[in-house]
Amino acid sequence: MRIAVTGSIATDHLMAFPGRFVDQLLPDQLEHVSLSFLVDSLEVRRGGVAANIAYGLGGLGLAPVLAGAVGPDFHEYEVWLKEHGVDTSGVYVSDTCQTARFMCMTDQDANQIASFYAGAMAEAAEIDLRGLTGPGDPPVDLVLVSPNDPAAMLRHTRQCRGLGIPFAADPSQQLARLDGDEVRELVTGARWLFTNAYESALLRERTGWDAEEILERVGIWVTTLGAEGVRIERKGEPALTVPAVPDIRPEDPTGVGDAFRAGFLAAVSWYLPLETAAQLGCAMAALVLQAVGSQDYEVDGERLLATLATVYGTESARLLGPALRALA
Repeated sequence: MRIAVTGSIATDHLMAFPGRFVDQLLPDQLEHVSLSFLVDSLEVRRGGVAANIAYGLGGLGLAPVLAGAVGPDFHEYEVWLKEHGVDTSGVYVSDTCQTARFMCMTDQDANQIASFYAGAMAEAAEIDLRGLTGPGDPPVDLVLVSPNDPAAMLRHTRQCRGLGIPFAADPSQQLARLDGDEVRELVTGARWLFTNAYESALLRERTGWDAEEILERVGIWVTTLGAEGVRIERKGEPALTVPAVPDIRPEDPTGVGDAFRAGFLAAVSWYLPLETAAQLGCAMAALVLQAVGSQDYEVDGERLLATLATVYGTESARLLGPALRALA
């Protein structure tokens, strides 16, 4: 299966605050917040949702096509992605703006305060999905529409419908920016819908639909639940819940959901059961959670198989074994 990932490509500036954000907030002063946090560390890392997901898919041997907008400062990052199995032929380079920047501060409870500078991402709507397939290239089998410039998200969703390409909707961080009509358009007809627990509630609020109405409009709804794992829902069927990998010492939560999506979609592309796909997604998420930075991990097939066998049993490892052993 050839997967195209549309969305943000960015540089992450990750900071660690040794205290708790909640201790700095005065309930009677929330209308006049003016805070400065002295942080202990700063890590500058490669990131962006689409790039993170593509990196994970590349590590799993899928050669995904990355489609996002960057600035002229992208060259070193592009080399890195190519070295890790990502096809960057769908990347658009702006003449005027730098690559996007994500600035995130994490406290000792793993709560985060973040800001995002769009930069070149504001030009992502210039990307035409028809340009992702050149002479001799295999067709794109699935497009993941992840957080991006809203106009780009809408254009790429419409193009998928017009071209008859199955798509996955992952509005996540952009739900706060999108209005109800936009969210409804992005979701309707998606073969896969990805959210986390908070985003699932925000999605219902934005669309005005309840869970049953959403499931009438999408194929499968996948909701990550943090330490509680993942929930998979389909219309007319009981929800499937898969636990997370336990006893993980977290270093940095940035990019964990992106790694889950990479693992899940990789298993889907191998035509494996949904439960197995969620298990691989959770194992990939655990790899990132133990690293600082969303692309500072290596996909080791044997290590993943060991985790899968220990946490989910020998059947999970058996089903995933052929694909993961081929990575060595």
